[in-house]
Amino acid sequence: MIRPLRPLTTFTSPPGAAAPPTGVKIAVTGLDFFYSQKQALSAITTDLQANIVTAFIGPSGCGKSTFLRTLNRMNDIIPGARVEGQILIDGHDIYHPGTDVVDLRRRVGMVFQKSNPFPKSIFENVAYGLRVNGITRNRGELEGRVEDSLKAAAIWDEVKDRLSESALMLSGGQQQRLCIARALAIQPEILLMDEPASALDPIATQRIEELIYQLKTTYTIVIVTHNMQQAARVSDRTAFFWLGRLVESGPTEQIFTSPTEKLTEDYVTGRFG
Repeated sequence: MIRPLRPLTTFTSPPGAAAPPTGVKIAVTGLDFFYSQKQALSAITTDLQANIVTAFIGPSGCGKSTFLRTLNRMNDIIPGARVEGQILIDGHDIYHPGTDVVDLRRRVGMVFQKSNPFPKSIFENVAYGLRVNGITRNRGELEGRVEDSLKAAAIWDEVKDRLSESALMLSGGQQQRLCIARALAIQPEILLMDEPASALDPIATQRIEELIYQLKTTYTIVIVTHNMQQAARVSDRTAFFWLGRLVESGPTEQIFTSPTEKLTEDYVTGRFG
């Protein structure tokens, strides 16, 4: 079994910060994001709840992926990128100068749109993060964590007799589940998924969606998708983005059947986008 997560110790709470509401994992307040002089996100304020799937929808270029990457500071690697506002995870300010960004990214894992397995064996792909971070103490513990992660990603039965083979020999859907296993191996609390099934065939997409549904009992999941049917199938809450702004968020059923904003209604009914 995967061991319980250690408590957060490296994030720093802002002076006078209130505890997050019960069930809120990520609290975002007044977030603006800039690529140099170009503003890509404006005044984003929202709460993302623990142990559910939240889907970000909206047309291309509306800021969904940019916002997703602010949640683990992946945008920090872009020259000229700048964030204003606040993001709290469990009440801790992830943009505080004292934040350990490496530790943050261990706790907030990410799965990208295109599967990106390393040119290593299936086993070493999953073991990589465990080795780099010195998480396991011996070979037996390492093997156990790799097996647990592959099982959690619903791919163990397909690869258990092929662990020494190159990960590049797997199908596209298998590679994506392997990348999910690699992310899970270091025991994140939050899993960010940027269009995780957009390049996959319908059968592989179904497997990924079933996996997302299963994982939410253990992880807080945030997914970006252009596929509104997918958002309706896998998410508990949905947030609609338009031109760098969060137009509306709420329970997925409400967003798709009785949105409060006309712009949201026009998008989900296919009038544009």
